[in-house]
Amino acid sequence: MDLTTCTGLRVRIEQQSTLISRVPDTHMGATRLPMRILLAAGVFAVFLFADAQAQQMGRASPVVVQPGAPGTPTKTLSTSAKASLPPQSRADVEFMQGMIFHHAQAVEMTAMIPSHTQNKNLRALGARISSSQSDEIKFMKRWLAARGESVPTTMPAMPGMDMSEQMPLMPGMLTGEQMEALRKSDGREFDRMFLVGMIQHHNGALTMVKDLFDTAGAGQDAELFNFATDADNSQRAEIRIMQNMLEKDRYEEKR
Repeated sequence: MDLTTCTGLRVRIEQQSTLISRVPDTHMGATRLPMRILLAAGVFAVFLFADAQAQQMGRASPVVVQPGAPGTPTKTLSTSAKASLPPQSRADVEFMQGMIFHHAQAVEMTAMIPSHTQNKNLRALGARISSSQSDEIKFMKRWLAARGESVPTTMPAMPGMDMSEQMPLMPGMLTGEQMEALRKSDGREFDRMFLVGMIQHHNGALTMVKDLFDTAGAGQDAELFNFATDADNSQRAEIRIMQNMLEKDRYEEKR
């Protein structure tokens, strides 16, 4: 019985009490006093039951149950119990720290697009890569901070400084020479160099994900697992898009 039901029952009880008080003595004859007593006693008993139910529900504490592993019983936890983050391996931390640097270079590459090409398809692709990888950098920084791990900076120390000059080169990252060549190109040449470079970059990220999952005990954290899996899927899809764009460019050049 919930509180709404109890409240409704109380109202009905009060209505019945009013009706009892209005029963004429002539309708009860000689037994009018016992009849009133019995009816009043019944109403009072129901009222006490409803009131006790409402008070009991008001005092009830929520029950927190933790499911057990297969073959083990569940546990009833205290309402003051707090959730704790699952342990992570050193490989998890290094993967996140390295991927922050990796993503930062991709964002740096996409920042060149508006001033280096008018290719609408490449601009749309660059905006997609920049947005998704910028959001993922924020996620990775939060993940590391929540676990008390150092969060690498992704901002160049000086204006105009190449990101690759101050960060470790993860798999697939462009060298300083490649970044400089990309920066000096424009138009169709830039389009090709960007696509080739970003395919190389994305393939490096796939290598990093594979190395993570190939490491014993790594990649077990649920958030990290979902992130790495999503990154793998999205970058594979973007590689196919960029390969198609290169094929189309080669086809148009031969015509």
